[in-house]
Amino acid sequence: MKKVCSPYFDPEFDSLSERIYGPNCRVCIDNESMEDCTVVKVDSINKQGLLLEVVQVLTEMNLTISKSYISSDAKWFMDVFHVKDENGNKLTDQKVINYIQQALSSSKKTCTTKVFESEHSTAIEMTGADRPGLFSEISAALADLHCNIVEAHAWSHNSRLACVAYISDQSTDTPIDDPHRLATIEDHLSTVLRATTAPTSSNSDNNYQQGVKTAGLPEGEGNMTNVERRLHQLMLSVRDFDRPSRIMPPLGLDGNEEGMKTSVSIESCEEKGYSMVSVECKDRPRLMFDTVCTLTDMQYVVFHASIASHGGYASQEYFLRHIDGCALNTESEKERVIKCLEAAIERRVCEGVRLELRADNRVGLLSDITRVLRENGLIVVRADIARVGKKSVNAFYVRDISGNDVDMEFVESMKREMGPIYLQVKKDTTPRQNSPERSRFSIGDMLKSQIERFSHNFIPIK
Repeated sequence: MKKVCSPYFDPEFDSLSERIYGPNCRVCIDNESMEDCTVVKVDSINKQGLLLEVVQVLTEMNLTISKSYISSDAKWFMDVFHVKDENGNKLTDQKVINYIQQALSSSKKTCTTKVFESEHSTAIEMTGADRPGLFSEISAALADLHCNIVEAHAWSHNSRLACVAYISDQSTDTPIDDPHRLATIEDHLSTVLRATTAPTSSNSDNNYQQGVKTAGLPEGEGNMTNVERRLHQLMLSVRDFDRPSRIMPPLGLDGNEEGMKTSVSIESCEEKGYSMVSVECKDRPRLMFDTVCTLTDMQYVVFHASIASHGGYASQEYFLRHIDGCALNTESEKERVIKCLEAAIERRVCEGVRLELRADNRVGLLSDITRVLRENGLIVVRADIARVGKKSVNAFYVRDISGNDVDMEFVESMKREMGPIYLQVKKDTTPRQNSPERSRFSIGDMLKSQIERFSHNFIPIK
């Protein structure tokens, strides 16, 4: 009887990839191939979420991704990024290059953006139905509870608010870990968030919109999560992609310029079993991070992608499947992905004026600043608060509640009530709906002119 032979498989075949590429991945940073950008190439064994980790590292270095090609079929991840620094130039700082090389080569990514550090602060997450002055009320409530705000980040979109704040005890400047006190803080903030003047819709959306949670209490939970990713997750949890019927269309995304409207579409690639998601919109920093973050958190795996930007316009194509291996087969699922991607793009687009303020840090400073803004009819639509040494650095995106030009009296009130404070005004870059070109810069011009007259100590905030 003829002997039947089975094919031979080298027992070390499964570890071949690690022996070729090393235990983690191979990273090549090329400054020679392209004249106007640096090329970053990443080859690695693929895993769920790896694309987001790589994009996150580049984003946290404030690099602009002008072009990218992604392929991760057959358990391999191969990616090419064309990146520039904040000034639109190649990467020339060897320290930056070395950091990118090290961060991308590491199997355990470390985030430069702090999320939770138990030895310094306690993190609190808040979600709720937004209303004018809500961020100011939150700041005041924490000050009344003798909490020092070490750092805070807040986004407002489609009448929802998401906020992550890092607080410490006012007297000791140490984390707050007493369960009873934490429960009191949560209860107090929940009361503030529940005090919405009107429901956002007829189906009682407040049931899922309001929430306060002390984050990071279980050991190790959340300490590797990027702050901005967490804000995306919180916004997704309160369904900010469901646009309330009474609010205006998203600002800045449907501008007057032809061809600049945000468009998201989904097509089926039946031969390969993929769904192709196409995104076309106005280009801006961190755009790729926002879209990849949303797809990852919605449990979709990107197998191939092509990203390009030209002339202030971005085009993205993602070939993906759900983590269960299925493509997007139902119209309801496609509609939800489209709405969530549109929301992810809109969240970071802010109409109005960016105010950057620096002052000596003290308890209640943020409460005072936001109160003055609120009393002068200004709405905070986004905020980034941080403590640098003994200074408090605050960045607010504000707009007038009634849509009129800002009353310059609020600047005098701010200077008078808070003492020495440095303020820089940046012009908004997002066109307002149905507004003439000249009005876009009037608020910023007036504020800067007024502040420069008030103080000879005007300094820019880096």
